[in-house]
Amino acid sequence: MAPAKDPPVLKSRPKYEYYAGLDIAAKTFTAATCYRDAEPTRAVSLSQSPEGYASLTKLLLKADHPLDQILVVMEATGTYWIELATYLQGEGFAVSVINPKQAHDFAGALGLKPKNDRFDAQLLARLSATLQPARWTPPPQIYRELYQRLTHRLSLLEARQQFRNQLHALSVAQPVEGVVTSLENLIATLTERIKQVDKEIKEFLKLDQEWAASVTLLQTITGIGRLTAVWLVVVTLNFTNCSSAEGLTLFTGLAPIERSSGTSVRSRPMIGKGGHSRLRALLYMAAGSAMRFNPVIKAYCERMQKTKGRAYKEVRCAAARKLIHLGFAVVKSGQPFDPAYQPSSQKKAGASLEAKAS
Repeated sequence: MAPAKDPPVLKSRPKYEYYAGLDIAAKTFTAATCYRDAEPTRAVSLSQSPEGYASLTKLLLKADHPLDQILVVMEATGTYWIELATYLQGEGFAVSVINPKQAHDFAGALGLKPKNDRFDAQLLARLSATLQPARWTPPPQIYRELYQRLTHRLSLLEARQQFRNQLHALSVAQPVEGVVTSLENLIATLTERIKQVDKEIKEFLKLDQEWAASVTLLQTITGIGRLTAVWLVVVTLNFTNCSSAEGLTLFTGLAPIERSSGTSVRSRPMIGKGGHSRLRALLYMAAGSAMRFNPVIKAYCERMQKTKGRAYKEVRCAAARKLIHLGFAVVKSGQPFDPAYQPSSQKKAGASLEAKAS
């Protein structure tokens, strides 16, 4: 098979002199650079730290071009990219943050398949030079206020559960009264702190009417509670970092990925391990409730089980994807969820989801 042609360069976009692609993980990131008509350099791995950021700056400046003529592209996967993107943007580099679906489609157009972090960084460098995606705008201050409180709340919950487990373990032994009292006090303190954080989240959300309105709209969907709604709005920057519901499923790591080798080895599509793990977990839990009480989700899942004989976990993942589609629809339309309303576009979306799940 002849290789696919490179996608055309968008002439309306500014031309840059030097390009870079970054594949970002929790503790490290991988960088590759290239000129417009040249192959990417060998990718290098750097740490997610001030020292790593400084090394990246030094690497980019070797090209000896003005900072705003160096375009750096990264994917909006998880949240580890935000600090690095903010740093580069503050230094004066041109930064573009793209949806993972765009990189996935670009690789498909070139007949390439992701292999590892180094390959992904080189792919993003090629995408940067070829497509020259639009520059990124840093998130508003409310993002930091809410996201850091959400992650802090998660840490508090995990700590409280750890102490509860210790207290339960003591209950089947001969507990020492002082230890039991200490654990009970710690649990009570953490519970009060969680309540305080919840109050702070609620108050800060009031400072942005659009974000607050989106949280309210999402809660009209049976199965999505307030916490899941807030996480959805915060992590997606109020649904602005994904241009479609399909892109959002990739962002959360809920999109089924086909695994095949030639024509002889094929397996049923499965969700990947990438994307935002916390948001994926929340949507998976929300899907369990929606499968029981949301009439649209319930009917959708029953069709999958009856006509395709899918396993429970697979159906539940499909229900989580359906929740994403519904959430995207209500936020973008500004209308609350109506289980009786299903336009033709929504029916097609549902049919498409079922087809992909098969």
